[in-house]
Amino acid sequence: MSQQGYVATPPYSQAQPGMGGYPPGFGSTPAQPLYGHYGGQPQSFPTPATGMMKPAPHSGMPPPPVSSPYISNGQQNDAPQRYPAPPSATAGSYGQPSQSPYHSTSPQAQPPAQQLTNQMGAMNLGYGPGPTQNSQAPPTSHPSHQPFQSAPPSSMGHSSLGSPPTGLQSHQTASPQSPTAGNPMGGPPSMGGMGRPFPGSPPPGVGGVQQFGPGAVRPPGYPQQPQGQYGGQMAGPGMGGGAAQMAGPPQKKLDPDSIPSTTQVIEDDKAKRGGQVYTTNIRGQVPPLVTTDFTVQDQGNASPRYMRCTTYSFPCTADLAKQCQVPLATIIKPFAKVPKNETPLYMVNHGETGPIRCNRCKAYMCPYMQFIDGGRRFQCGFCSCVNEVPAFYFQHLDHMGRRVDFYERPELSLGSYEFVATLDYCKNNKPASAPAYIFMIDVSYANIKSGVVRLICEELKSLLDNLPREDMAESSSVKVGFVTYNKILHFYNVNSALAQPQMMVVSDTAEMFVPLLDGFLVNFQESRSVIDNLLEQIPDMFADTNESETVFAPVIQAGVEALKAAECSGKLFIFHSSIPTAEAPGKLKNRDDKKLINTEKGKTLFQPQKGVYEQLSKDCVSQGCSVDLFVFPSQYMDLATLGDVSTHTGGSVYKYSNFQMETDGAHFLSDLRKDVRKSIGFDAIMRVRTSTGFRATDFFGAIHMNNTTDVEMAAVDCDKAVTVEFKHDDTLSEETGALMQCALLYTSVSGQRRLRIHNLSLNCSSQLSELYKSCETDALINFFAKSAYRAILNQPLMAVRDILVNQTAHMLACYRKNCASPSAASQLILPDAMKVFPVYINSLMKTAPLVSSTELSTDDRVHQRLITMAMGVEESQLLLYPRLIPLHNMDYSSDVVPAPLRCSEERLTDAGMFLLENGHFLFLWLGQACPPELVQNIFNVPSLAHMPSNLSSLPVLDNPQSKKLRSIIDSVVAQSPSSMKLQMVRQKERSEMLFRQHLVEDVGLHGGASYMDFLCYVHREIRKLLT
Repeated sequence: MSQQGYVATPPYSQAQPGMGGYPPGFGSTPAQPLYGHYGGQPQSFPTPATGMMKPAPHSGMPPPPVSSPYISNGQQNDAPQRYPAPPSATAGSYGQPSQSPYHSTSPQAQPPAQQLTNQMGAMNLGYGPGPTQNSQAPPTSHPSHQPFQSAPPSSMGHSSLGSPPTGLQSHQTASPQSPTAGNPMGGPPSMGGMGRPFPGSPPPGVGGVQQFGPGAVRPPGYPQQPQGQYGGQMAGPGMGGGAAQMAGPPQKKLDPDSIPSTTQVIEDDKAKRGGQVYTTNIRGQVPPLVTTDFTVQDQGNASPRYMRCTTYSFPCTADLAKQCQVPLATIIKPFAKVPKNETPLYMVNHGETGPIRCNRCKAYMCPYMQFIDGGRRFQCGFCSCVNEVPAFYFQHLDHMGRRVDFYERPELSLGSYEFVATLDYCKNNKPASAPAYIFMIDVSYANIKSGVVRLICEELKSLLDNLPREDMAESSSVKVGFVTYNKILHFYNVNSALAQPQMMVVSDTAEMFVPLLDGFLVNFQESRSVIDNLLEQIPDMFADTNESETVFAPVIQAGVEALKAAECSGKLFIFHSSIPTAEAPGKLKNRDDKKLINTEKGKTLFQPQKGVYEQLSKDCVSQGCSVDLFVFPSQYMDLATLGDVSTHTGGSVYKYSNFQMETDGAHFLSDLRKDVRKSIGFDAIMRVRTSTGFRATDFFGAIHMNNTTDVEMAAVDCDKAVTVEFKHDDTLSEETGALMQCALLYTSVSGQRRLRIHNLSLNCSSQLSELYKSCETDALINFFAKSAYRAILNQPLMAVRDILVNQTAHMLACYRKNCASPSAASQLILPDAMKVFPVYINSLMKTAPLVSSTELSTDDRVHQRLITMAMGVEESQLLLYPRLIPLHNMDYSSDVVPAPLRCSEERLTDAGMFLLENGHFLFLWLGQACPPELVQNIFNVPSLAHMPSNLSSLPVLDNPQSKKLRSIIDSVVAQSPSSMKLQMVRQKERSEMLFRQHLVEDVGLHGGASYMDFLCYVHREIRKLLT
């Protein structure tokens, strides 16, 4: 098919409207910077000379999303991967039907199905040697510009449309110029359902095409735009009329297997790096993916379990960073769990002198310090200051200039280790105390009636044996206390000397105080009999209550006061049922208003109410008091406000809507057990130091910031991650690289003050190809999710979604322009490390917080936003690309879990059984033609019709199928930080709707494009940026 005529309209030098990261059609530029961050004015891309490497001018668009494994550019070493491009370079902004400049040659418009076939047919996603793939592609660039040449792998045959390429292999990009997969993408279907949420007619869009508001009369050729959010139901890919029609004869339909596959990328990495030992002695090496099972050997850089970066090669200058807009960020999980076969952190104790530090920048002793002058002084790797070595720490150097005790000192040879802190690091120079856990139970009518109170009290009797303790300790040092409340608070004296517990009531919630000191916080083992007695009595004491109103802020205040009186840090476990409407500080009113969705005020639904709760967060952080919230709502409870204290104190929020004992009881208890047992540090303060030339500028997580450098966390546990963004303040050197040190000062569960240090060294390069080659998509998407979820507090959803698309296009356009060898404009070329990035970005835009649907509950949307802000890379990867595991044809004799399939309805079969999990939801999907013998073996019923509707666990049966399936589910649940409730979904039943929301490659149920449509759209945006 001829690809002539797909010429970009605007000349290269002309800046285009809407390119500055602020999509057209949103009135004035927002006052505060968008979360993209590399500000600056929009600039156009000048035309590069063919075959020449030329730094791209910086464009003012916010940084693009993190690198993703999109179609990989097989940098010089490998055969390029090419995708032909969509024709219409003048498409309007995301969501507006574009009017194709090329009219169909046929006299009348083709039916939508035919259009789609035509549009997509050209997406000849081949992976063969690029230039030969397409007669019009220019010759490869001159060899002199390809420093890292090597022959293309022999296996890379050209795979054309008819036969999909075998497993879409990613190619390692090694040269600045290698061409990538050019995807001769046919015209993308226009994103029909993606209308703007704001009334009125937006200004002309990116390509200069006039766009029309929801009610406007359109000239012929413009399909009617559905009103509503990004997506609505998409009106079918063809989108009628003149939108992106392609001239030419009908083509074959594009095979979805020919576009980059996340599951394939994951499987390839497992095959290549799974089961291996990853040693951390090389600067800037890219670790295996989070989905790969590997063993880490610390040899001078922190394990990727503790620190993962969006790219492991930072650009040398701020201009290069601005130009590519790949965010430079690190996701730090200071308390990450390590497998049993890896060494736990070593503890270094320098006695009363404390840790050795640089006098100028205060960085702690680490492998990047250079000893000089025979070992008497050391030069700091971060600020280059020369420091005297204390006499007690002196050691001679060997012939290599290294200390002879190098391997005996963890702080000289390892990337991660701990120091015992001295009194200088303690509050008021007094030794810290062991922390306390206070259980605060809402005993209002709703919680009593649902059985939650009885369930909690029964569980605590055994659960308190599992309070966290030091590795070698016989018992836990954590103290415990108990409070119940409705409109008033009841404190319990459980002193071990008492025969019966005593209750003390505080009814003046305006001036909260703790009515007892001695006997409130106790050692569980010493007071076990009194506590058991109390837990027996609480459910009966309130069994006949009619009190439905509750307070909330005074409950947290009481916890803070109790910890203050005991001079210790700790955690509050609050079990709450409803919006606090009783007269007291922090009283809330229902402000849930679906009419606000799709308006400028929609962001207020995510914003916490200010005042009392804001002050409470500060009080909690200063006392080291973390808040874990378990809510059991039957209606709106303003989780944006109630959960706000948790999210600023390193706490977690767990939500069980319309709690039913039979179906949700086990799920809640599993969450509670994991939460109480997890390893944790209290009263923490974290600082990230960097070598000269760049610095940490922004932080995302369950944290509190009093100033611009200190990250304060009332508690930090093994599941909490902080995402840190960096900016240049000078030029970085390729020779010395970029160094960072995360220092976390915290109180351990035994009450010892400690410093946990994680060090990481990255490469620096003046070649953008090196940056793209060492990107990590999973880390990038973690950054983008948190940036977007923060941005929705201040900007309309539509603006946030447009920024995500613009940034994605900008990153990929910069790659295409500066790193790929010249090829036809119609080809979509993606960096190898980012070839599945668009799948993740599209999935992110379909998540509950970012869709403008009135069908989703506000609290559900808020909850997902809150939990994502503290996620590590593993959790955000799984959330945005769930695992879909086929179970109907697995080998029951083997221990291997079947390989996951792509997340699309096309992979489901009527006779199949599939498990889908994303770390929060767990579905067992049953096809309507599921074989009766399989149903009998798993559920012990003759057919699906006989299955009970509320089944939430599998019966324990003695046959291979049942055993294998239950072991898979157990292992999936065990690996997840939160527990998951198993939900049975039968094909074509109403319950299937929730399941289908998680098939992220398909059109979104609440709005949003399919992966294929989104890819076409992004390609069109890339072409616009390049023209």
